[in-house]
Amino acid sequence: MAAQRAEGRENPRQAAEAELAELEKKLLWLATWTIHNANHVRPNVDGLKVGGHQASSASLATIMAALYLKALRPEDRVAVKPHASPVFHAIQYLFGHQSCEKLENFRGYKGAQSYPSRTKDVDDVDFSTGSVGLGVAQTLFASLVQDFLRAKDLGHGPEGKMVALVGDAEMDEGNIFEALLEGWKHGLRNCWWVVDYNRQSLDAVVREGLWQRLEQIFRNFGWDVVILKYGSLQQAAFAEPGGEALRRFIDTCPNQLYSALTFQGGKAWRKRLLDEIGDQGAVTALIERRSDEELARLMTNLGGHDLASLTAAFEAARQHDRPVCFIAYTIKGYGLPLAGHKDNHAGLMTPAQMEDFRARHAIRPGHEWEPFEGLALPAERLKAFLDAAPFNAKGTRRHEAPTLALPARLDVALQPTMSTQQGFGLLMHEIAKRDDDFAARIVTTSPDVTVSTNLGAFVNRRGLFARESMADTFKRERIPSTFNWEFSPKGQHMELGIAEMNLFLMLSALGLSHSLFGERLLPVGTLYDPFIERGLDALNYACYQDARFLIAATPSGVTLAPEGGAHQSIATPLIGMAQDGLASFEPAFVDELAVILRFAFDYMQRSGSATTEANGLADAQGGAAYLRLSTRTIEQPRRAMDEVLAADIVAGGYWLRRPGPNAQVVVAYAGALAPEAIEAVGLIAEDRRDVGLLAVTSADRLHAGWTGAQRLRERGEAGEAHVERLLADVPGHCALVTVIDGHPATLGWLGAVHGHRVRALGVERFGQTGTLADLYRHYGIDAQGIVRATQAMTPGRPIRHLRAVG
Repeated sequence: MAAQRAEGRENPRQAAEAELAELEKKLLWLATWTIHNANHVRPNVDGLKVGGHQASSASLATIMAALYLKALRPEDRVAVKPHASPVFHAIQYLFGHQSCEKLENFRGYKGAQSYPSRTKDVDDVDFSTGSVGLGVAQTLFASLVQDFLRAKDLGHGPEGKMVALVGDAEMDEGNIFEALLEGWKHGLRNCWWVVDYNRQSLDAVVREGLWQRLEQIFRNFGWDVVILKYGSLQQAAFAEPGGEALRRFIDTCPNQLYSALTFQGGKAWRKRLLDEIGDQGAVTALIERRSDEELARLMTNLGGHDLASLTAAFEAARQHDRPVCFIAYTIKGYGLPLAGHKDNHAGLMTPAQMEDFRARHAIRPGHEWEPFEGLALPAERLKAFLDAAPFNAKGTRRHEAPTLALPARLDVALQPTMSTQQGFGLLMHEIAKRDDDFAARIVTTSPDVTVSTNLGAFVNRRGLFARESMADTFKRERIPSTFNWEFSPKGQHMELGIAEMNLFLMLSALGLSHSLFGERLLPVGTLYDPFIERGLDALNYACYQDARFLIAATPSGVTLAPEGGAHQSIATPLIGMAQDGLASFEPAFVDELAVILRFAFDYMQRSGSATTEANGLADAQGGAAYLRLSTRTIEQPRRAMDEVLAADIVAGGYWLRRPGPNAQVVVAYAGALAPEAIEAVGLIAEDRRDVGLLAVTSADRLHAGWTGAQRLRERGEAGEAHVERLLADVPGHCALVTVIDGHPATLGWLGAVHGHRVRALGVERFGQTGTLADLYRHYGIDAQGIVRATQAMTPGRPIRHLRAVG
């Protein structure tokens, strides 16, 4: 080939292979140098190890070169193995989507992120990764979302492949296997998972035969499995006399021994091979024909490091839409002095090793970041190859989607007594009746609790989604049923099994549809509030990606009293407050819920990531929303919903009873404990004047606005939070008693706004069984408990209705 190149007779295929091979070397250099620079060159002011994963990056460099520079198309979306982040950033740098300054500041402030991030990196990240397994499963759900859009003639351009680059140890994550089941149920298509089978994890070498278990699992779920075990050099050697003995050795060599021999190098390979399969004939001749360096190159020429094998496999898989698992054998640390060592996961090359590595790559000091330094082909030729790479042909690939028009208000027929869960179901049913783009773009989903979370009426009217129609057998057999469960491409409900991780990953994929596929969807998910914690990692992941969705969690608190602590939630209000990118609400009344639900559909569509503004409204920003709802039926107020009240509800709170100038106590409540708070204020008012009653619809929004206002003032700017205005006229001597069916810390901070004394009531222990009255009394959150707390803080005349503590 060198002679052909010199004479200009290199054909286009050979030219492309040579260009790809040169750029593969550059990716390995840039990824390795990026980590080395962060740990050994850049000043380290705090003395902490910066880290990075040179070995994990090296094992994927060839695979990523084959994908990004050859196989992928602009419509494809990729979740990169977290520890291969430096390779991804290097690819983006060569494409012109990442800056040298960001690479130099890898893992530093405002630098390229440790793991690819949609919201914090400037380069073209499709899916954030970091918490292992989640990015992998996300690609499966993104593929299902693509199918949903295609069934409705939505989306832009050809169908893409949703690709995950997976570490073999990452396959231990349970959420991956939960997702596989959901993919099988929905007829998964156009999804590739490429397993970096380097047979090493953080602590160990993986068990023998793992690939066989993986192959069986994937085939059982209907995936094609492509095993990329042998590279071109090995395949050529197998064809030589004695080659079959070499193949048997490779196939039967234990993982630990293979890794150890890789680290030891050519001499160790020669001794072991001659000792175990040498025959003084064909096999020995095969080994002896190669130098130590050539022998080491042959034995590490696995399928995952062979560009020809990889590009051929990816091209073949593109010809169909079936899901494919590629099990690509690799060497962890391939091409580095760390290759194969069992401690190489977090290992870093020494400065001396890096100098040897520099010499092998022909990199001159001071030219480390130059894109084509040290490569054998002209820079202009390599630049042309990168510009022509299909994946890079259209530049960055994020779409914009128009904002959907919303009705001015969401109406619902109020009954004298209702629960917020009931109100949610009625509101969604009214939306389902609409004939507009707003209703058509809502997609609901639930982990097998669709009916018990009051989504049934919406699903009855809008149907369940499937790419192929499936009739409701009960309806066909004329068996009476409340629910009409018919599947069709027109349906708008994505049925899920009872796995909360899958719920939040599905919401994450649906909530990124506007960016990934250019089509706006309004995802609504429901689950039981206690089980948010079962999917919390995936919820955090969805918010970290700035996915836009609404989650209605119900029942909440101790509402399901007879079922005990397993079905009761305590900490979820604090999760709602603490979770970035999520606006959390807990309305008491259905008219509040109607205002909040309309706001949430608007908030989900706003441009930019959610940030805290001084007034707590984050008017120019957006995010996801969380509604903590209750099954408890309470009396509904009859009142006009004017713009001022609606704004206060969205901002987080309003006065149900404004305190007077002589107020000794204010009661603040959230959610379904409104009746207890109202009753307690009536009792307290027998003994005290000017008692106030504060309805908190969102502790999250109140707190965010307060902290935002403080930050503004610390910068010398004017700012006043909604909660500061609410409490401004409350006398300094007045006590606050807060109450919530959840952890008391949710509202306990209110006293810090203007320095009022606070007694925060709530639930701090696992729930009991019993009636609601039993539990409210047990935890001191009934009306009598509120009164007792008031008496302890602001003693007055004994209230005749006050019962002794039970």
